[in-house]
Amino acid sequence: MKNFDAEFQDLDQYIRTITERIWEGRQIEDIRQYYSDPCIVETPSSVSTSVQAVIDGTQATLAMFPDRRLLAEAVIQSGDEDGGFLSSHRIISPMTHLGDGMFGKATGKKIHVRTIADCVCKDNRITHEWLVRDQGAIALQIGSTPQALAQSWLNQRGGWDKPHAGAVPGYYQSHVSTESMALGYAQAIENFASATPKVELVYDDAVQHMGPCGTTRYGHAEVGAYWRNLFKGLRPQNLTIEHLALQTQDGCADRVAMRWRARCDAFSDAFSACNQHEICATSSEFNSKKTVELMGINHAEFFRGRILREWVLIDEVALWMQILQAEKN
Repeated sequence: MKNFDAEFQDLDQYIRTITERIWEGRQIEDIRQYYSDPCIVETPSSVSTSVQAVIDGTQATLAMFPDRRLLAEAVIQSGDEDGGFLSSHRIISPMTHLGDGMFGKATGKKIHVRTIADCVCKDNRITHEWLVRDQGAIALQIGSTPQALAQSWLNQRGGWDKPHAGAVPGYYQSHVSTESMALGYAQAIENFASATPKVELVYDDAVQHMGPCGTTRYGHAEVGAYWRNLFKGLRPQNLTIEHLALQTQDGCADRVAMRWRARCDAFSDAFSACNQHEICATSSEFNSKKTVELMGINHAEFFRGRILREWVLIDEVALWMQILQAEKN
């Protein structure tokens, strides 16, 4: 860990430790120590560029959810100390909606929400970050819907205003694994996007899938139906794999982290809140085409070469914001 503090023996320890200090320990000013300035942080609905923005966002979140915890489920890493590490950090947060803010008036509701943060780390600092939080799950748990929250955010912001994210630091090149297990997983998602899936060849029959809006599915039939349904209403013009890493470790399942982005044709009359309250296609009649960006981060664990557990992070509130904004134009 060249140029990292001596206390950090590896990237996993670094990420877990600074997360605990900043967010669990509420040492928010430590963000200045562990983030570069500028540091681009991109989410599906926003881009920030400064350390102060990270601090302000953290304080705003804690004002709404003062008991928020960040429980680390996994850290899947790639890269090296010269070209920069990448940490794909999956977190589950139990918290209570106790403060007014961007989610509306405090409801007192208990919330559980999952986040994955992909962080470029070099010389003891996070220098670039992509973050996807399951905002749709929060919406449902406070008694709203992703569509209603999207409209509220559009009203607050005066419309959809996500700027273009700047480039990653020049020394960093995103890792795209050439290992067959990782490539097979990426190909499976690409096949779903192009409507040519062979789900039973990728997923174990007992697969567990943790998806957007806090939903869970079991078995490759349900998982396959999810992906087909998603890409029925959101038809990708292209799908780009931005990061793909395989991590193997004695005593642990083989794990893959994948960040991807698709420019999609969305058809507003094909969407509704289905039983799981997620975006889904419900009609074979597609009109009012709109173009939206779909940004996702996936984690997958393998058993005997097939996916046994999968986590898919998509921000459905950000999707609805784009759809609703397009309807006004």
